[in-house]
Amino acid sequence: MKCPFCSHENTRVIDSRPAEDNNSIRRRRVCDECGKRFTTYEKIETIPLIVIKKDNNREAYDRCKIEGGVLRACHKRPVSAQQITSLVDEVENEIFNMGDKEIPSEVIGELLMNKLKSLDAVAYVRFASVYREFKDVNTFMDELKKMLQ
Repeated sequence: MKCPFCSHENTRVIDSRPAEDNNSIRRRRVCDECGKRFTTYEKIETIPLIVIKKDNNREAYDRCKIEGGVLRACHKRPVSAQQITSLVDEVENEIFNMGDKEIPSEVIGELLMNKLKSLDAVAYVRFASVYREFKDVNTFMDELKKMLQ
């Protein structure tokens, strides 16, 4: 690992432990040349995942898109950043554990809605209204009636 301070090639690991998310390793390193310390995170490289969109276009999986959708749904709701991160982590783990190289966006959307439903009802309805493309108030009301049952 190259030192970020002096660009020297030789650094040593002085401490190694699981990171907070338990999906990566936190390594504390020291540079043999300048003596400065820095931290790196090591994560398992996953198979590239392709998302099949509603119009059959394909694009690379992007965690930021999921986070953005959940953040918009949870805007001004009593949902913490940690809860959002945990929800996205859970969905991402489920997606990657399926072992498929391609996954329809509908599968991701349904997983997100199921998680949001138990997290915050208003955030769920907001997400569903965009995801399911509610055309009018009646469609919106039908979804609310399902929630209330």
